[in-house]
Amino acid sequence: MHPLIFREILSVTMILFAIIDILGAIPIIIEMRQRVGHIESEKASIAVLVLMVVFLFVGDKLLDIIGLDVSSFAIAGSLVIFIIAMEMILGVKFFNEEMPETVSIVPLAFPLIAGAGTMTTLLSLKSQYQTQDILIGIVLNTMFVYLVLKNVKWLERLFGKTGINILRKAFGIILLAIAIKLFRSNTHL
Repeated sequence: MHPLIFREILSVTMILFAIIDILGAIPIIIEMRQRVGHIESEKASIAVLVLMVVFLFVGDKLLDIIGLDVSSFAIAGSLVIFIIAMEMILGVKFFNEEMPETVSIVPLAFPLIAGAGTMTTLLSLKSQYQTQDILIGIVLNTMFVYLVLKNVKWLERLFGKTGINILRKAFGIILLAIAIKLFRSNTHL
């Protein structure tokens, strides 16, 4: 594999990893599991993969239908990512989501894992990276999501409450930098 291609795949994978924030979602996943007793990690992972791949290919067409260009959507997405990063860093919730009684594809796969920030990021990445690199990044992240969902009890013991909070803050700072980069690269000032 050519070093430049590997670097692009690594960049896309890390950007998606930061925005998906599966490690930061571990406390929420633990709470969901405690409510219902079991999380269907295979079903949730397949739903995440399908949602991201479909949005990668038809998201821009959907934008065309409503009269938006990818740069405008990327700027809006950078603001959403900025807010998510601030939530992670400051520990303040700007987005309040009601959790249904049962854990299914809807609350876990969407919006927790493949939410608005992830979808926005996919379209933003499409303006900077090759589609095949993004697809590889999606698959790698979906595999990691599956591993986390499958091993959430073990991860809870491994990291402990303090470790999970530190990871969440670290990924919040990375997301903040990503939001600023997306905003700068899509504004023509």
